[in-house]
Amino acid sequence: MKTIRKIIEIDEELCDGCGQCVPGCAEGALQMIDGKARVVSDVYCDGLGACIGECPTGALKIIEREAAAFDEKAVGRHLAKKALPVLPCGCPSTDIQTFGTATSCQEANRPADVGKGVEKSSLTHWPVQIRLIPASAPFLKGADLLVLADCTAVAFSTLHRDLLKGKVVMMGCPKFDGVQNYIDKFTDIFRTADIKSVTTVIMEVPCCSGLPMIVEKGMKAASRAIPMEKVVLSTRGEVLKHS
Repeated sequence: MKTIRKIIEIDEELCDGCGQCVPGCAEGALQMIDGKARVVSDVYCDGLGACIGECPTGALKIIEREAAAFDEKAVGRHLAKKALPVLPCGCPSTDIQTFGTATSCQEANRPADVGKGVEKSSLTHWPVQIRLIPASAPFLKGADLLVLADCTAVAFSTLHRDLLKGKVVMMGCPKFDGVQNYIDKFTDIFRTADIKSVTTVIMEVPCCSGLPMIVEKGMKAASRAIPMEKVVLSTRGEVLKHS
C-alpha cells in the first residue's frame, strides 16, 4: 500500500560513487549499482535520513512523495539475504596458514629459474581477502594491520618492500563486496584481536574512499581507538597522500 511519506532521494549528477552512504543505512536500502548509490526498494527506506550525513557531495536529501510503506519485516529478510554464505569446509581459500621463514632445505630445493632476481614476498599468512579471514585467525593477534583496496596491489610496484613488510594484510573492494559485512568483520576483529595499528591503502578513485571509513566504523562499533594511517595512490601508482 502506497502513501505520501518521507523518503531518501539521490541526485545522480551529484553522486560520485564513493559509497560512503551505504553503511550509513542500517536497513540496507542503499546499494552501489553501476557506480551510483541507489535506493533498491522503497520498503527498506525508513525516511529518517541517517545516511545523509555520510555523503560528501550533498547528493542525498529527504523528500515527501508517494511510496510503499516502510516494512520492518521485509528489511529483516533483506538483511538476512545479504549475509555472506558460509563457505564449504575444505575450500583451500579458507585454510588458515601462517608462513615462517623458508628453511635452508626449502631454499636449496627451489628451482633456479623461479623468482630469480626478484625480491622475496613479505606475505606472512593466508588467506588475504577480507571476506575470508576470520576474527579468530591466529596471525591477527597483536598485529599491525594493512588494509588494501584490491587495485593498490597492482598499482604500487614496491608494496611488499614499502608497505607490507611486518604487517598482516587484508584486502578487498568496498564497491563490489558488502559494505556492512566489511564493517561487521572489522568490528569483530577489533573486539577480539588486540590490533596494534592500522594502515589503509586506497586508490584516488571515488569508489575506494569508503574503505578507511569502513575501518573507522568498525573501530567505533568495537569501542576501540587504534592508531590509523591512510595512504592514497594515483592510478599510476604514485603516493599522493600519506597521513
